[in-house]
Amino acid sequence: MGISVRELAAATPATRDRYVDLLRVASLAVVVLGHWLMAAVTADGQVGNLLAVVPELQVVTWVFQVMPVFFFVGGFSHALAHRSRPQYAAFLRARLQRLLRPTMVFVGVWGAAALALQLSGAEGGLTGVALRLVTQPLWFIGIYLAMVAFTPPLLRLHERWGWGAFGALAGGAVAVDVLRFAADVPFVEFLNFAFVWLAVHQLGFLRADGMIRRPALLAAAGLVGATALVALGPYPLSMVGMPGEKVSNMAPPTLALLCHGLWLVGAVELLRGPGARFVARAGVWRAVVAANGIAMTAFLWHLTAMLGVYGALLGLGVELPAPASGAWWAQVPLRFAAAAVLTALLVAVFRRFEAPVPAAPATGTGGPLAALGITLALFGVLGLSLTGFGGLLDGHAATLIAVPVTAPAAVGLALAGWLLVERAGRGRRAG
Repeated sequence: MGISVRELAAATPATRDRYVDLLRVASLAVVVLGHWLMAAVTADGQVGNLLAVVPELQVVTWVFQVMPVFFFVGGFSHALAHRSRPQYAAFLRARLQRLLRPTMVFVGVWGAAALALQLSGAEGGLTGVALRLVTQPLWFIGIYLAMVAFTPPLLRLHERWGWGAFGALAGGAVAVDVLRFAADVPFVEFLNFAFVWLAVHQLGFLRADGMIRRPALLAAAGLVGATALVALGPYPLSMVGMPGEKVSNMAPPTLALLCHGLWLVGAVELLRGPGARFVARAGVWRAVVAANGIAMTAFLWHLTAMLGVYGALLGLGVELPAPASGAWWAQVPLRFAAAAVLTALLVAVFRRFEAPVPAAPATGTGGPLAALGITLALFGVLGLSLTGFGGLLDGHAATLIAVPVTAPAAVGLALAGWLLVERAGRGRRAG
């Protein structure tokens, strides 16, 4: 019999930083709600972006683009986890089980559905759009894989240099944008997938060691920096990707997005006191524990639920109002409620794949195999986020940096990588 949420909550050690768990759940919840709101589906089954329909709303991304908070929290958790389990292969397996197992189930279910839809000739309309869109959030999984992979060496740099290690990563982001925008160096911008997000992740290490002592200064510096870069430089206002834009702050990340991350990290640290008191309440903590147990499953399936709601409306002949019209806004609460119910049903079906499994004994071996595995999984997941599941049998490909990749190849890389990490993390059995 499994342990209940109430029992898990009651067994929480007094030393646990519950505010971090609250930030993890809250940031993913904001991302889910933001995706549901931004999707502007028209009567012909096409999916647009609300922020493109109403450009004035792009300023709200300065508050609601909270992925930097999630990655910051990840850095904090990874520092503690690696210090308690320093063997590389065992650390990777322990951190990736609840990430890759539900991800591979999601990929398997959608891959089978896409194959069936293409064989039956039912890839048109909203269905075809869904086959392209449902994998887009996997970019987040890919970036998170990179953060886990680089935790051991970056944690060592942090322990030696502290803020200097963060400064080096931030300096790399500055250099990349200078080379990109001033010297027009090709492909250099993709380095900021590492520099920007790993710099945000590094802030989590600093928090783990109590080194963020002036969060107000961090928030102010980030906000002023982002404002200046957007006002004076080539950076767009939106902190999320927009269709058709020449420069995106997200893909690849820019220095403006790093400043945005600084401002958000400083802001959530300023709220640490009241946030900790809030999550210390027994009912709130039980809710956070319950949500943490299903967060990744809900994140993986939330777009499926939202597109399912729109598909049901179109299938029932319900007239969809023009995006951002008064009738469209009036329907938002109903669409959200329906998407939440459908997400809950999907979570009920697939949540068991997110359940933790007993840790394998650490052996100190398998590091190279684990490194290869996480590299393959990283490129596979990122490739799939670009290709989607459309045109599986037609050789449809997308470009990952400068390399064309197909969905079947991406799935194969991700699956092989996951299996290698699992094998390396188990080590050899005792004779």
